[in-house]
Amino acid sequence: MKYDFDQVCDRKNTNCSKWDSVAAIFGRDDVIPMWVADMDFPTAKPIVEAVRRRAEHEFYGYTDAGETVIASVVERMKRKFNWDIDPEWVVFTPGVVPAISCAVKSLTHPGDEVILQQPVYYPFFPAVTLNGCHIVNNALKLVNGRYEMDLGDLERRFHPRVGMRAIPNRVKAMVLCNPHNPVGRLWNKEEVTQMGEVVLRHGAVVISDEIHCELLFKGYKHTPFASISEEFEQSCILCMAPSKTFNLAGLSASSIIIPNKALRDGFENARASMLPRPNLFGLTALEAAYREGDEWLEQLLGYLQGNLEYTIDYFERRVPKIKVIRPEGTYLVWLDCRQLNMDGMTLRAFMREKARVGLDDGFIFGPGGEGFERMNIACPRAILEEAFGRIEAAVNTL
Repeated sequence: MKYDFDQVCDRKNTNCSKWDSVAAIFGRDDVIPMWVADMDFPTAKPIVEAVRRRAEHEFYGYTDAGETVIASVVERMKRKFNWDIDPEWVVFTPGVVPAISCAVKSLTHPGDEVILQQPVYYPFFPAVTLNGCHIVNNALKLVNGRYEMDLGDLERRFHPRVGMRAIPNRVKAMVLCNPHNPVGRLWNKEEVTQMGEVVLRHGAVVISDEIHCELLFKGYKHTPFASISEEFEQSCILCMAPSKTFNLAGLSASSIIIPNKALRDGFENARASMLPRPNLFGLTALEAAYREGDEWLEQLLGYLQGNLEYTIDYFERRVPKIKVIRPEGTYLVWLDCRQLNMDGMTLRAFMREKARVGLDDGFIFGPGGEGFERMNIACPRAILEEAFGRIEAAVNTL
């Protein structure tokens, strides 16, 4: 089936967070929303049909993830990543962010520390702090327009802190984001291996958020953290979902893969007091996406590649003061606006009021995000054209 990603769909008046909250979030209703990671494309027809068939069975009671749902995850890991997993390793949750919070709770006690690599997806922050833990920042480095991990700094984050007396670190976990949101890096196998060796050497566990791992640009291949070695497998809580890949965030179903039984039992115990069951329609959509969604996904990736090249070309030619950090994965583009010489709140006001484009402000992603903006390019080309024209016109007034 041929899908038309150029079609502009009206999503207003559907309680859509992206479009129906524009005035509440941005202070005016004429802003083009390009902030939240939610695509402006209808999902694959087989998913729609599967949800419709389930809805026609007029019983919406408590629902478990059956054998075929679990098998769809197992088969997906083998087919996409050549990774053999046991069905017992799979735990379902209503989302990756609550699963990360649950993982932190299961691995820590109040006062413990969790490493993040900032600038990073801001919902990670409360997942750590609301569990009574402290964030330790292993800041990413921007080198010649490309972000890198600072492995030397990562090693130092595990060392005792020196003051009047040595204070032992209390790092119990590190949250890996791969592909990284917002900077767009797909950490390759060598980078992830080196990072993992540091973390595991110090007895910590990796919580790996890989929700964007099937949204890759040409030439890139994802390696799940837990697939690298048995040692990594046994020291990891790995989070995946079809929600970003197939635009299913509102259906609330994620698969958390935990090979280590002790870690899995701890996670399950924490989950029992924190999280509800996944949505029954979410489980239906998850299975349909993993079994029947690849034709749509292949076409989507081609369209996103075109959007990315259009974005980079436009800013290079028409708005050179804003630099596009080329992403390797996700459909989120990290814009370097530092040449505009604005502080965070001034840049926010400029984009919202002058350009009338709603982006995610870089500073909300933590240290290192100042002077940047995150933009979602998963939309019909016509929306990009209008938004970029507005940004260009606003910059030309400076």
